[in-house]
Amino acid sequence: MFNDETNAPPRPNGGQDSAFLEEKAFRSRMVLVFGTITDTLASEVVRKLLALDAESDRPITMIVSSPGGHLESGDAIHDVVRFIASPVDMVGTGWVGSAATHLYLGAQRERRYCLPQTRFLIHQPSGGAGGPASDMAIQAQEIVKARERIAQVIARETGQALQQVRMDIERDRWMSADEAVAYGLASRIVLRRDELAAA
Repeated sequence: MFNDETNAPPRPNGGQDSAFLEEKAFRSRMVLVFGTITDTLASEVVRKLLALDAESDRPITMIVSSPGGHLESGDAIHDVVRFIASPVDMVGTGWVGSAATHLYLGAQRERRYCLPQTRFLIHQPSGGAGGPASDMAIQAQEIVKARERIAQVIARETGQALQQVRMDIERDRWMSADEAVAYGLASRIVLRRDELAAA
């Protein structure tokens, strides 16, 4: 039956439609990472990666568009991408920033792709220190440790010198898709999904 106003077939409600699309993506061995990186999002992504890996060792495609978020949640995804047997084709789109760049670097260098309009952002971690002075000092020490760890991961995964990366993340460092390829964040720019299989 058609809707009288639009002459179009009625659509299921948003929840059913969303679940249907998620199921279709999952069956295509595709995992979507959109929005702020939180522990809830990391849990969902990790569950999907483990389930797909248990089903087959065929490649998994992960599409990422995120401003970043919680660093340790990004760590969880980064590490599980490396933990599973299935190779992960990482595809950046929109923007890949901060903690999202960190999880993006979990894929093998030759399996890191981006679409033409993707923008990347690397920078040092930030945090709001509060509470007693002794706690603030501990938080400041942890931010320094996290900053060095991020610099080491970026250097290892891009081939950039560690000292150069330390300087690059002092402030926000934005990169276009072409600049990200030149820097070593992405291996190449793709236009279509079949280009992943051809790599």
